[in-house]
Amino acid sequence: MLQVQNIEKYYGSKNNVTKALDRVSFDVEAGEFLAIMGASGSGKTTLLNCISTIDTISAGSILLDGVSIADLSEEALAKFRRERLGFVFQDFNLLDTLTIEENIGLALSLNHQDPGTVQNQVREVAGKLGITDILTKFPYQVSGGQKQRAACARAMVAGQSL
Repeated sequence: MLQVQNIEKYYGSKNNVTKALDRVSFDVEAGEFLAIMGASGSGKTTLLNCISTIDTISAGSILLDGVSIADLSEEALAKFRRERLGFVFQDFNLLDTLTIEENIGLALSLNHQDPGTVQNQVREVAGKLGITDILTKFPYQVSGGQKQRAACARAMVAGQSL
């Protein structure tokens, strides 16, 4: 499913170059879970940013289902992010003016999904994560753990592959 092959990432100018990633390689199969761990400054966020197309690699390749993400146009990259990636941010990035239910279903709504389908999908994933009782609340009304689960639900609700 995901193949990261000898990727490298450099930052800076020719007089002051930092090598953030040094020939990183691994494969992830469908249904497999992977933990990325390391010391502060070791390149974890850079690696995730490259895989998620937020940043570009300096060398190597990243393939998803055999397709190189480096070869995608800007339009194809936007579609790739929207349809294939689910993001969970450290600070949750929930919108305070929307309920938990609206936050979870936001991406589906923006993709012009039928409102009934959105509600069903949101309730299904909320049930799996044990947060159906907070769907009508706003982010400032729930605990940090509940916000974390809401952010996970938002990342999972559309069935993205990563």
